[in-house]
Amino acid sequence: MRKSPKEIVESTRSISRRGLLLGSVQLGVIGALGMKLRSMQLDHAEEYRMLSDGNSIKIRLLPPARGLILDRNGTVLAGNEQNYRVTITREEAGDVSAVIGRLRQIIPMSDTQTATLMSEIDRRSAVTPVSVADRLSWDEFASIAVNAPALPGVSPESGLSRSYPRGPDFAHVIGYVGPVSDYDLSKIDEPDPVLRLPEFQLGKVGIEAKLEEELRGKAGARRIEVNSAGREMRELSRQEGQQGATVQLTIDAGLQNFATQRLGTESAAAVVIDVTNGDIVAIASSPVFDPNMFVRGISSQDYGALMNHDHRPLADKSVQGVYPPGSTYKMVSLLAGLEAGIINSGSHFYCPGYLQVAGRRFHCWSRGGHGSVNGVQSLEKSCDVYYYELAQQIGIDRMSAMARRLGFGTRHDLPMSAVAEGIAPDRDWKRKRHNQEWQVGDSINASIGQGYVLTSPLQLAVMTARIATGKEVAPRLVRSIDGVTQPAPEFPSLGIAESSLRVARQGMDAVVNNAHATGARSRIVAPEWRMAGKTGTSQVRNITAAERARGVIRNEQLPWNRRDHGLFVCYAPYDNPRYAVSVVVEHGMGGGSAAAPIARDVLLFALAGGMPPLSAYPESQRGAIEEMRAKLNLTPTVAAQQTARTRA
Repeated sequence: MRKSPKEIVESTRSISRRGLLLGSVQLGVIGALGMKLRSMQLDHAEEYRMLSDGNSIKIRLLPPARGLILDRNGTVLAGNEQNYRVTITREEAGDVSAVIGRLRQIIPMSDTQTATLMSEIDRRSAVTPVSVADRLSWDEFASIAVNAPALPGVSPESGLSRSYPRGPDFAHVIGYVGPVSDYDLSKIDEPDPVLRLPEFQLGKVGIEAKLEEELRGKAGARRIEVNSAGREMRELSRQEGQQGATVQLTIDAGLQNFATQRLGTESAAAVVIDVTNGDIVAIASSPVFDPNMFVRGISSQDYGALMNHDHRPLADKSVQGVYPPGSTYKMVSLLAGLEAGIINSGSHFYCPGYLQVAGRRFHCWSRGGHGSVNGVQSLEKSCDVYYYELAQQIGIDRMSAMARRLGFGTRHDLPMSAVAEGIAPDRDWKRKRHNQEWQVGDSINASIGQGYVLTSPLQLAVMTARIATGKEVAPRLVRSIDGVTQPAPEFPSLGIAESSLRVARQGMDAVVNNAHATGARSRIVAPEWRMAGKTGTSQVRNITAAERARGVIRNEQLPWNRRDHGLFVCYAPYDNPRYAVSVVVEHGMGGGSAAAPIARDVLLFALAGGMPPLSAYPESQRGAIEEMRAKLNLTPTVAAQQTARTRA
């Protein structure tokens, strides 16, 4: 059907309007594109030119500052110091060998160091930064920064490194940090990405290791723009990391320094516990080492010297070392007999110098014997035969139960490495350990702290604190974390009769305060600081009957490592106990001669809150005490404390 002229005109107009509308839209789109192209080509030309050259956005982790470790008074024991270092990332470096070659012209690197670095770069992921050099001088650091355009993939960085301003004093307690190894990572199920950062430091031993998660903190991040050469162009954003927690210990840095110095070069340990709350105010092991050497990279020569030293400076003898307690164990046997009702305060045994049991002669340390001895005198004179007789009546199971009640055979919960459990043996223990039945001779040996009995200096200090208070004192080492005080528990009663404890305390008082007792030379003459204690000497070799017949070889004539250990435990003040102390001197030969003087000096320092007055010592010893003090290398803050002040 043909359209009319009018319909044709209307159709033409409609088509023209649609065409005009469509054309307008097309022109608008073209115009917008043109404006965008103009903006890209003129206004943002430089930006897009850089992107076209290979710019990209990278996320870099920022290592957090490690938490501080403080003493009870706020003295910094483990802190952080500025450290300039340089890293390289293989993905960004391109020709790594060429870049390293140019870098060697700025900082000294031996061929061996270069080969080790190249091996490490090849082993790591291409996107993982690898440390090239650490602890650079400011001039070296600045030179690398200035030459950055010629060093693609190289990043000069300013960070923090661990430092121990008190050095050897706290080496065994705090431990040290070191670079994260593959072995460290293998022990962690899902390692924190920050552990893979170059030169990131992880706690290796001691508190640094035990409280690693609290001290590590949380990593931050920065978004940076780098060009195709790997050079950082600009920082787009930054989120700082969260510093690790500040840990405050119960230890007093001044007392720790004095105890460490007083132990000197002996192979020894000392522990001081505040009996009112369980705070460990000093815990020292000797010889010492400088933990800063491990942080900065200890040489093989220095490490070999530490490992091969016969006094074992790397071992923490205060908690890791276990020793026969010798006569310091006699309080355990005495309390077991008193609590079992086998003896009372007036019970006597006769000591002729030995006891014959099943055809074997067990000797007292005094060949002539002590005659008739009661409980208090048994400690004062340290009579072995008294305990031989007692052991046969109470048996090992009662002795072992009392030992555990006093803290032996227990791994105390402290954030330190390899805290020893020791051995408080009984019948079941020997059956399981040696597949043998317990013998009466085993009980006799155990009663004087020999045989299978083993204990640490920490456990000896805990035992002394419990005897002094009659409470189940438990040691603690952490006072607060990030300002949140760790509550000290209320200690329950030991459940030992006060009358039994009184006998043990009176005996310990007699040990140091009676004129001819085994610890008399180490008494404290200041009445407000009257001390009670117990000497101990433990054999490390067996004395045969043949040797006894021809004469026992004197300790001084034996090689050092075959001499007896010297031990001493004490507490003070006697009427109102505040501190308990234990000292063990490996191969020191005698508790009264080697360990007791050290323990007395450390205890007095704790009681006085600094260097005690000479009037606290017997008058005849004051000259020697002055000479001893002059030889100590105390820190300035400790050496300045010459006037005593009482804490108790």
